[in-house]
Amino acid sequence: MGLAYNTYLTSNKIYGCKSCKTHLANHEDIISRVCCLSVSSLPLAGLSPSGSGRDPRGSPLKDSINLWEQNFRGQHGKAYLFHNVVNVDAGEPLERNMTTGRHVVRDITCRQCKETVGWKYDKAYENSEKYKEGKFILEAELLCNVA
Repeated sequence: MGLAYNTYLTSNKIYGCKSCKTHLANHEDIISRVCCLSVSSLPLAGLSPSGSGRDPRGSPLKDSINLWEQNFRGQHGKAYLFHNVVNVDAGEPLERNMTTGRHVVRDITCRQCKETVGWKYDKAYENSEKYKEGKFILEAELLCNVA
């Protein structure tokens, strides 16, 4: 299998694993960073963006969904949606019913200490949720500021 090397990020603000401080993501890769309510009871499955397919001004959402700030929540509280994360291992794909619809996700764990830090979206069944595919959720409670 070979050795797994950690990637070290260079940024003014770096998010790391709260348990071992391994670099996980750059602040610049955040798509959204506000919290809201989730009703899902599945492990790490409670992601909930605000609204119902409309932007804050009431207009239907278009492909530019990430132009306005959305609200996300995980099992431990507020969560962040990222374009990219590093130094994580993804679990098996699981279908989960979340507050925003059905998704196929993989829990992600810190490569160094094996703590679960969030999940990755593989597939969204709702057209309004397709922008999440290939993106990552990191839970704020499981992160620390490394730099």
